[in-house]
Amino acid sequence: MNAAPARRLLARLRPYRWRVLSVAALAVGAVGVNVWVPRLLGMATDVVFAGVIGDTDIDFGRLALVLAATTVVCLVAGALQWVQARMLAEVVGQAVRDLRRDVEEKLHRLPVRYFDHHPRGELLSRVTNDVDNIAHGFQQVLGQLLTATLTLTGVLAMMLVISPLLAAVAVVVIPLSVLITRAVAKRSQQQFRDQWRHAGSLHAHIDEIYTGHELVTAYGRWDEAGRVFADRNDALHRAAYRAQFTSGLIAPATMFIGNLLYVVVAVVGGLWVAAGTMSLGEVQAFIHYCRQFSQPISQIASTSNLLQSGLASAERVFDLLDAGERRPDPVAADRPRAPLGRVVFERVSFRYEPDQPLIEDLSLTVEPGSTVAVVGPTGAGKTTLVNLLMRFYELDSGRILLDGADLTTLRRADLRGRISMVLQDVWLFHGTIRENIAYGRPDADDEQVLRAARAASVDHFVRTLPDGYDTVLDADTGTLSAGQRQLITIARAHLADPKLLILDEATSLVDTRTEALVQQAMTALRAGRTSFVIAHRLSTVRDADLILVMDRGRIVEQGDHASLLAAGGLYRDLHDAHDNRPVTRP
Repeated sequence: MNAAPARRLLARLRPYRWRVLSVAALAVGAVGVNVWVPRLLGMATDVVFAGVIGDTDIDFGRLALVLAATTVVCLVAGALQWVQARMLAEVVGQAVRDLRRDVEEKLHRLPVRYFDHHPRGELLSRVTNDVDNIAHGFQQVLGQLLTATLTLTGVLAMMLVISPLLAAVAVVVIPLSVLITRAVAKRSQQQFRDQWRHAGSLHAHIDEIYTGHELVTAYGRWDEAGRVFADRNDALHRAAYRAQFTSGLIAPATMFIGNLLYVVVAVVGGLWVAAGTMSLGEVQAFIHYCRQFSQPISQIASTSNLLQSGLASAERVFDLLDAGERRPDPVAADRPRAPLGRVVFERVSFRYEPDQPLIEDLSLTVEPGSTVAVVGPTGAGKTTLVNLLMRFYELDSGRILLDGADLTTLRRADLRGRISMVLQDVWLFHGTIRENIAYGRPDADDEQVLRAARAASVDHFVRTLPDGYDTVLDADTGTLSAGQRQLITIARAHLADPKLLILDEATSLVDTRTEALVQQAMTALRAGRTSFVIAHRLSTVRDADLILVMDRGRIVEQGDHASLLAAGGLYRDLHDAHDNRPVTRP
């Protein structure tokens, strides 16, 4: 068993150590009181037995006193156990709450590169299912292990008081049970890792298929998707079965050993009662203690599956928490200068994979208020260029300046507070249209939201909806068309009022008629702002101040629309291919 996840989980209780100590003290009190119950019941049996076989009547006064003491002991033990369980639930709940918070904060510190290499569904499985499994296992295992260990100690002490020889026989159960538990746990730990790995794979497939259900339907791939689901579901079933079956062997094995102990004690105790070396009440109490002695061992064994499953989930969660983080913001960050929107790329080089060069030695200066269009074939590095400007990725070499400040000397929040992005992939959250427009500027009033909506040609179609701006949307809403959803994101950028605007295929989902309206809105939006426009439709970038033509990470051409057409290079090829005209060169 890998002890590192267990130690790290227990370390999360350190901020609550005084309450943990209180839980332990309550457990000691509850167990210490509770172990007297069999002894008291044995004393009551001796009182009855002495009256039945002796020359005197049953001493009902003494019997009533013993039974009253037993009742009080049971009530005190129950009250202590109730308080202990409640306090333990609070401590574990708060520790798991802190774990969820740390996971959430970690996700914000992870670089974009990490998300590129991990499926979204698999990450969601770690954040939700694995943390839930840790919470369940933490609560069950921690409480039972504490109580079981104390009970084992207390019962063994009482057994030694009654009969050291029989207690020595009972102690043999402990090493046998430990050996069985260790042997099975070592095998089941890996099987639980496989179970949660297959669970993450299945959730990643489900997320992928149902996110793209329209595309799957359009291509008629539901049968194939169903087969993949069935394969991964069967793999998860087999892994879960093996893990549960293997870990489940511990409880019956230890119970079998406990039953053997019970038989030995009953036979030997009966012989000693007949010989007069032990009283009937002592034998009865010892048999009760044997049951109590076997119970915590079986309890520890029965929780091993929860323990192994929880530790497997903990490994996955701690693997996420241990992942490399993005470069932290500088401690003495530059203060943002007056926002102008001047952008300079100085000999920038970047590659996603070490052995696959993309952008090499790129230099570029963009003056404030100008519109720069970036065009080129797929994979040329267009989107990468603006991702570097947003500092989603770190440069391999070179630097990028915004208004004279190196991006690495600015806090990311200050940098991104000056920039708005409108992407090809529309993102709307569950909320009203008004809330979605105001996402980048939550303090905006209704009039400001309305002006942004009008500028982006949103107001007209919103007023045709029954609830207007109070219409509730979500990420997959069918209330609006793709073009209307895109217009809302454009209105969102308009309201944010940035000095630097990035439009990544922002009009790709808009029909021809709506495109004309959007172009007008974009022209107004770009006024006085530096704008980077990534486009495949060259008709959308004709009026750009500067058009950059990229190919294989390099700027191969630059100029305005007319000069680039006249040059007869790659831009001309792209233009003619878009218009379905033969490529001709002057």
